[in-house]
Amino acid sequence: MKSYLAVFLGKPEAMETWKKLPEAKRKEREQAGMAAWHKWVADHKDAITEMGTPLGKTKRADKNGITDTRNELGAWTVVKANSQDEAAKLFLNHPHFTIFPGDRVEVMECLPIPTIQ
Repeated sequence: MKSYLAVFLGKPEAMETWKKLPEAKRKEREQAGMAAWHKWVADHKDAITEMGTPLGKTKRADKNGITDTRNELGAWTVVKANSQDEAAKLFLNHPHFTIFPGDRVEVMECLPIPTIQ
């Protein structure tokens, strides 16, 4: 089996819309979303090798220094599967984008570190 990094993405505008929901509605969706997420974890516990974490604010470091920036990255997790397609299928209908304001989950293989000779 290979390891695959799943990156949870969402447009910043969708999060702004989420934050503008009436508090009671947002709390209701948060509770439903977390229950669905916990079910997803339980259903896929054998494939999850690292649960991952939500991601916070972003800083960019480049030749011009350090600046604040925004991107679509929201969270990450690592799963194991026999193929990239099999890994991607684990995220079909995930609560990240069916309940929460997330947009998609992108899945990529974790390649071995090349040896230096």
